[in-house]
Amino acid sequence: MTAPLSANHLTGEPLRATGKHIGIAGAGLMGRLLAWQLLRCGHRVGLFDRDKKNGEASAGRVAAAMLAPYSEALGRERAIFDWGLESITLWPRLLAQLEHDSGVQVSFQHRGSVVVAHQQDRSSLRHFNQRLTTQLPDRLDAVEYCDQQRLCQLEPELADTFTDAIFLKDEGCLDNWALLDALAIAIEKLGGQWHEDAEVTQVNSAVIVNIDETHTFDTVIDARGFGAKAQTPGLRGVRGEVLWVRAPDVRLSRPVRLMHPRYQLYIAPKPDSIYVIGATEIESESVAPITVRSSLELLSALYSVHTSFAEAHIIRAFAQCRPAFMDNLPRIECVDDCIKVNGLYRHGYLLAPVVLQATLSALQGNFHHPLVNTSCQAARVAEK
Repeated sequence: MTAPLSANHLTGEPLRATGKHIGIAGAGLMGRLLAWQLLRCGHRVGLFDRDKKNGEASAGRVAAAMLAPYSEALGRERAIFDWGLESITLWPRLLAQLEHDSGVQVSFQHRGSVVVAHQQDRSSLRHFNQRLTTQLPDRLDAVEYCDQQRLCQLEPELADTFTDAIFLKDEGCLDNWALLDALAIAIEKLGGQWHEDAEVTQVNSAVIVNIDETHTFDTVIDARGFGAKAQTPGLRGVRGEVLWVRAPDVRLSRPVRLMHPRYQLYIAPKPDSIYVIGATEIESESVAPITVRSSLELLSALYSVHTSFAEAHIIRAFAQCRPAFMDNLPRIECVDDCIKVNGLYRHGYLLAPVVLQATLSALQGNFHHPLVNTSCQAARVAEK
């Protein structure tokens, strides 16, 4: 039996067929990653989603795909930080596999991120640094408090506006749209059976039910995110709103966070002079379009970071619900021949490789990862 994501699983060649038939409900980030990896392991996979293959309605599309373990660790469980760092080491290997299988190279940046604050809000920056020192005292080697000269070396276009910054060396981001598209290509090339416009109403042991029919498998995985709320006690939606702008006159090479007493604005650079901007996190399950208030706040803060954003073109405005449990930690629940993967909250891209690895291990009968609910039993999928 080959361990998931081990060295011998990264040669680029799919493994021999096992004859197992696995159904996956939900074709967002986790559903696609799982389908792709299981196909590589030789399983037959059916993938169901109410959306099209382009995943326009997926929460995975409405994301900056920042890989920010330090920024996300504050006020949260230490496990988020540790799993986040582990995931960052796994992403390059996954993306190398994916390029082999799809022919698509997904942009991945691991050159750090920069945290800044305007003069009137510098106390927020100092407080951010103090919290890092308190919460992560053993990992401060990757935290650098920068003066204006050092900031000019890192991000020259910010040095005229900000006098100091915090450089988080182990952070980064990736191109989530290219990733989701590449996964769709790889799944098709490896023979995955894709069911588009398939509204899944129920996922039970070895069974996926949509409006039209019932499908039976050896094992099923429920990766529907917020779409699984009716079947997932304790799951809630947390609304997030983002803007996509194209700004050819702006040259930022790293993700940037702007500290503010009420929110943290983030700016994530993408290929082709595109930047993703977000800050809002609303305890609401509405998926209505982004509000005027949120748009004004985001755009005003964006302009304050770099005045050339004034000439940017707004190309997308998104709002979507992120799935979360009360502790804001992901869960992998194994019951008979059904595995439920959910609750990635705002940490989807940060934690996806670790959640993927833990889920694949659970499918092989290894329930030791802390993300896995070990009070349940799951069916083995790998050959016995």
